[in-house]
Amino acid sequence: MSDFPTTARVVIIGGGVVGTSTLYHLAKAGWTDCVLLEKNELTAGSTWHAAGNCPNFSGSWAVMNMQRYGLEMYRTLADDVDYPMNYHVTGSLRLAHSKERMQEFERVSGMGRYQGLEMPLMTPAEMQEYHPFMETHDLAGGMWDPLDGDIDPAQLTQALAKGARDAGARIERFCPVTGIERDGDEWIVKTDKGDIRCQYVANCAGYYAQRVGEMFKPFGGRTVPMVVMSHQYFLTDEIAEVAAWTKEKGHKLPIIRDVDISYYLRQDKNGLNLGPYERNCKAHWVTPADPMPEDFSFQLYPDDLERLEFYIEDAMERVPALGTAGVGRNINGPIPYAPDGLPMIGLMPGVKNAFEGHSFTFGIAQGGGAGKVLSEWIMHGETEWDMWATDPRRYTDYTDQDYCLSKALETYGHEYAMHFPHHEWPAGRDKKLSPIDNRLRAAGGQMGAYNGWERANWFAKDGDDTSEEATHTWDRNGPWAPRVKAEVEAVRDGVGVLDLPGFSRFELSGAGAAEWLRGRIAGALPKAGRMTLGYFPDSRGRILTEMSLIRHAEDHFTLITAATAQWHDWDVLNDALPEGLTLSDHTTELSTLIVSGPKARALFEGLGVEADLSLGWLTHQDAVVAGVRCRMLRVSFAGELGWEVHAPMADIPALYDAIIGAGATPFGMYALNSMRMEKGYRAWKGDLSTDYTLFEGGLDRFIKLDKPQDFPGKAALQNEKQQGAKKRFVTMLVDAGDQDAPYMSTIWNGDEVVGETTSGAWGYRIDASIALGVVRTDLSEPGTNLEVEIFGQRYRATVQPDQPLWDPGNERLRA
Repeated sequence: MSDFPTTARVVIIGGGVVGTSTLYHLAKAGWTDCVLLEKNELTAGSTWHAAGNCPNFSGSWAVMNMQRYGLEMYRTLADDVDYPMNYHVTGSLRLAHSKERMQEFERVSGMGRYQGLEMPLMTPAEMQEYHPFMETHDLAGGMWDPLDGDIDPAQLTQALAKGARDAGARIERFCPVTGIERDGDEWIVKTDKGDIRCQYVANCAGYYAQRVGEMFKPFGGRTVPMVVMSHQYFLTDEIAEVAAWTKEKGHKLPIIRDVDISYYLRQDKNGLNLGPYERNCKAHWVTPADPMPEDFSFQLYPDDLERLEFYIEDAMERVPALGTAGVGRNINGPIPYAPDGLPMIGLMPGVKNAFEGHSFTFGIAQGGGAGKVLSEWIMHGETEWDMWATDPRRYTDYTDQDYCLSKALETYGHEYAMHFPHHEWPAGRDKKLSPIDNRLRAAGGQMGAYNGWERANWFAKDGDDTSEEATHTWDRNGPWAPRVKAEVEAVRDGVGVLDLPGFSRFELSGAGAAEWLRGRIAGALPKAGRMTLGYFPDSRGRILTEMSLIRHAEDHFTLITAATAQWHDWDVLNDALPEGLTLSDHTTELSTLIVSGPKARALFEGLGVEADLSLGWLTHQDAVVAGVRCRMLRVSFAGELGWEVHAPMADIPALYDAIIGAGATPFGMYALNSMRMEKGYRAWKGDLSTDYTLFEGGLDRFIKLDKPQDFPGKAALQNEKQQGAKKRFVTMLVDAGDQDAPYMSTIWNGDEVVGETTSGAWGYRIDASIALGVVRTDLSEPGTNLEVEIFGQRYRATVQPDQPLWDPGNERLRA
């Protein structure tokens, strides 16, 4: 092991907790021919010493899975690898100043309970029993997280490194990577010590991940969307009261997380550690005047305590003992931020056999689970849990430096913010605009971003409250509610038009394209001139993605998918594409207008459209509308008679003006979501994810196990059909209160958790609250009464027949 390695199966660039955790998991799985390259000593998170927060819960199911796994792993790691670690499980108190925050805590508590984690809500008096130095008179309540704590990051990283070495993996310290080359199917990782040839490479370079990412741009990579933020915390001198309490109790004080004010306060030795996430935050290394140094190891930024003044004063009022001791030390170091604050774990966009595991704002809490996930990506090309929330491909070409910086500042300054269902974050907007964006806004369009594309969520009228503050509620009803209702009714009774830029749009052609597609999807292909939905399973028969398959000729298809799926679905197609087939992306060249409602045919007839409007459901044709050549698809996500009109971007304004002039009412994404729920249509990465197999997702009619093609997951689906699916997709009507069921709300049968929701919304045509979800198979029969937990309250939910709630016979669609 003393000679420098010249070959390896995997090279991991970066020696923080995520890199060492990935190496550890690979080696434990038998992939011992792996090398980790670290430019200095092994460290954790960043090169400054900071204890981790375990765990930090968010609304992401994937992140909660990672953190739960990491907590369990850390409990036994010291014994597993025979390396001592300081790991203090102190618990934490999350403080709530409002009813809305307590509602969020109810939701988090319910999600935790589903995973076997008890996080009870508390009254102010109960919290003071856990932390006698805390003032509670102004609080609405709080939540107790018994498993939160702190861990020595250097010891954790060294423990993971020892475990990896003991299993046979290799670590090269003081070995910075200087370049990347490609030779056939092999990577060549260049260092000052020599070159290493490998099959796979992973960028786990922490706050240097963007710099490392530039090395991959000649091979199809992109500039990594991240920014390095300045995070400060300070440590006090010893506080006599804290020392005395600790000695008497034999353990440390719990952490305080004041999520409304935005700071954490934890015990460090016999003093306190205060770490705010301040609104007036600062990024580094983002201007020519402040360039990223070649080496910032074990260095810090200059102190900037004035930035923290408000938070320090508030924390002193919360825990007066904080103000009785001097500042022992201030730490101001780098912390990487992706635009949404979640890490990037998975396939490197556009680059084969390259992976990413970086941009962790809570690297210690997430590192254990991240290593498991990234090692699964490398070894198997898929993960146990659906990890879309952290997939690097969730960002595409709109993430320029302006976007990354503005979003990082916004996300850091709102680290603990509540993510209300109707709230749109204002930073980093207007990156991709529809050709009729100005018309939509002039008509009152309240916009939302979808893979960077601006779409109207709803249309306000004069006098409506369109302030950001009005969206700070979990309730379904707000200024948007009467407008969304009216938009749905316009589509139900007349005809509406929705501007929908950003559909991911691919062209597939070449001899054998049809046969190749048959070997990728679970179902059948449409005939030329028709279209259908195609479901792509992974190797375990789980729902990898959904595409609309539009067939023009024997071996010529247009494949349309969700806006956010653009880079993900490109990889699904391109990575398995055989020679001789052509695949091209036309997402930015064309756009779509959704024209739907019982009067849609009459509207087009009035425009003198050149098309056969009698063609049935799931057909498509070339057409001329208002003098514009376009393609008309006879489909409707709204569940009414209608067409999708696809045309070049430059022609959309003339089409839209003609359709509006003929009497169509503009409607938005909120109305469309309500109507698709009434039809039971699934949404990608909500209802359709790799958390479920195709059978569990209720997609039986799209599975042809008797076809000769051996598509991915076919054997797994055959076995599941023989054994019977353990879970089934259901539509439920919920006797809900003021809120509809959020994503991943717990479903109960008596005192037993039996499933989870995947979508929830109000159906304005049926005047009821709808929840889509997955439950135990024996409870999926129509008429079964269950309960859905919504912000801590359980509401009766009745399983409905396996058919649409609105127009169950699809007569309106087929009219």
